[in-house]
Amino acid sequence: MRILVAEDDADLKKIIVKKLSADGHAVDGCDNGREALDFLESADYDAAILDIMMPEMDGLAAVQELRKKGNVTPVIFLTARDTVSDKVRGLDSGANDYLVKPFSFDELSARIRAVTRTVSKTPTNIHSLADLTLDTRTHEVRRAGQLISLTAREYMLLEYLLRNKNRVLSRQKIEDNVWSYDYEGGTNVVGVYISYLRKKIDDGFEPKLIHTIHGIGYCMKEEP
Repeated sequence: MRILVAEDDADLKKIIVKKLSADGHAVDGCDNGREALDFLESADYDAAILDIMMPEMDGLAAVQELRKKGNVTPVIFLTARDTVSDKVRGLDSGANDYLVKPFSFDELSARIRAVTRTVSKTPTNIHSLADLTLDTRTHEVRRAGQLISLTAREYMLLEYLLRNKNRVLSRQKIEDNVWSYDYEGGTNVVGVYISYLRKKIDDGFEPKLIHTIHGIGYCMKEEP
């Protein structure tokens, strides 16, 4: 998934970004609420993790502004404010969840999965199409029961395609959602990774699931 982390503690932000990236997510980081809003308005994020006490604009105001603009990106507050009234205020501002520091990364990961399941209306961690399954909790991918080994980037791309199965996605849309802003790669990076995925999940299997929509992009579906 593509995730935004807004945290004004530089060391903590670095740790969170590093951990979530290691878990196979595309992660952008910033250190104030105003910048967080700019990020959230310029790309489609699967989730945002926001501190409350940030400079320029605090997390509460940022989420309220985000919701006024109709943006429904799931937001998790990650903050040292731990009173019941703080939690109520945070959730009432429009956040989807509230996690108090210090925290467990395992719990943060579980909460990210939970809020994204709610928004996508997927009740489990399993995304599937035909005989292909992807488990967002274990990161296991199987085709016809066979375990498929993917790199972190291949996994991220497949998860995004499966979350949007039966939808035509442009190369730009895919790049914006699977690669973070600091990525410095080739201009045909999407095509290259689509090729890698096809070799692993389509070659030797039927039906083919990844389809090129000429002049537009790609679509993951059972039909040709």
